[in-house]
Parts: sequence; structure tokens; C-alpha cells
Amino acid sequence: MEDPGQYLAAMRQTAPLVHNITNYVAMNVMANVLLASGASPAMVHAREEAAEFAGLAQALSINIGTVSPPWAEAMAAAAKVASAQGTPWVLDPVAVGATDYRRALGARLVELRPTAIRGNASEILALAGEAGAGKGADSTESVETAEGAARALARMSGAVIAVTGAVDFVTDGERAARVANGHAMMPRVTALGCSLTGLVAAFLAGQPRFEAVVAALAYFGLAGESAGASASGPGSFQVAFLDALYAIDAEALSAGARIESA
Repeated sequence: MEDPGQYLAAMRQTAPLVHNITNYVAMNVMANVLLASGASPAMVHAREEAAEFAGLAQALSINIGTVSPPWAEAMAAAAKVASAQGTPWVLDPVAVGATDYRRALGARLVELRPTAIRGNASEILALAGEAGAGKGADSTESVETAEGAARALARMSGAVIAVTGAVDFVTDGERAARVANGHAMMPRVTALGCSLTGLVAAFLAGQPRFEAVVAALAYFGLAGESAGASASGPGSFQVAFLDALYAIDAEALSAGARIESA
């Protein structure tokens, strides 16, 4: 992809309203990430209003990290509206292989045709019906191990699949790319992966699916590299990371993105 920065510029120009049904841990971090990047976040999870609000948003992200039955109903209702209206929405299947409840919910949400699915290798393997229970929300598999499952899941679901790790893998079932941006300290800060899902949703608003997902991952990883260059530990990294998301512009992203076809 020659110019990933154009997708960041377009996202900022639109400043999309992103409806997030995410977990308790991620809400504050995700909202700050979206604001620093140039999007407009909203955390609306009550089942009484989730569907109505999904009809107002330009993008939707759903994260099953701290799911409960009322939240699951809100997720399904919002996803139905988004799919019916053609609003892009992203599924983050946190620890989907850990329990029967999560496996059933993950399958139910995939049937509602997400635009993209972002998860670690264990989550993508589990969602594709292969092994991959993971270690809680952490992966026990490498990204490379999940590439075949990601391609199969993309063809089955119609979604762009992003398997994130040290080097990310993205596929729509036909095309594929690897994104090598990132920093080793990123997994040491809670909710960054969850926040990336909201950022992917923001990039998808009004933009081509595959290119938008790849550009979002490169932007997020490049911000991690910038933060890691100055941080002395996870605490200062989190502050520097938000500053980097704010500071990186389209030109910097196009110059710093490390994307190759896979």
C-alpha cells in the first residue's frame, strides 16, 4: 500500500462518531485513544438504547471482554442495525475460546456480518473453529500459526480479519498484508489492543475496508514506536503513546509505515 497516510487524513477530516460497546477496563483508554487520533468516541452499552444509538453512529466496535447477558443483547441489537444500514462495525472476540458462552456469542456476532474482526492469534483460531483457547485475554499462539485460519474466516464471514501481534497479519480472504510497526512495551499497557479495535472502526467509516484496516494498524504501531523511544516504563509509555497518536500526521505515517504484501 503506497500511501497509508491518506486514510488517516480522511479519518481526521470526517472525525467519525464511533459507538463502542467495550469492556470496563478499556473504556477510558479507548476513548482517549480515539480522541487523540481525531475520532469522536461514545460508550453506549445499555440494551435499551444500543440499537438506536448504532443508527446514529458512523462506525461501531464491539468487544466481549467483560460481557454479560444484557450486554450481549445490546451487542447483537447494535450489530443488526449497523449491518442493516451499511455502517461498518468491528468485532473484538476477547478470549472467545475460553468458555462455551463466549464461543456461542462469538459465533452469533459473526453471523451478523462484521466488517472487520480484530483479535490475537488464539482468538482468531478459536473463532475459525480451530484450537486456540488462549490464556485469558492473551494469545498462546503465534500470528503465523493463525494465518490460514484468518484467510478461512475471512472467506466464511465476509469480514477483513486482522491478527495482531509482533507483526500483524491482515486479510480479506483474497489479499493479505503484514504490518511490522509496533513496540515491545505495547502489551505491557492494558487495553491498548481493545483500543485498536475502536481505532479500526474509525478508519473504516467511509473508507475501503482492507486498506483502512491496514492503515489503522500501521498508525497504531508507529505511535508505539514513537512512544517507546522516549518512555522509561509502561506508565510514561501510556502518556507518550497518546501524544504520539496526536502528533503523527499523514506524511509521517506514509513515511514510517512498514507494510508488505503477504
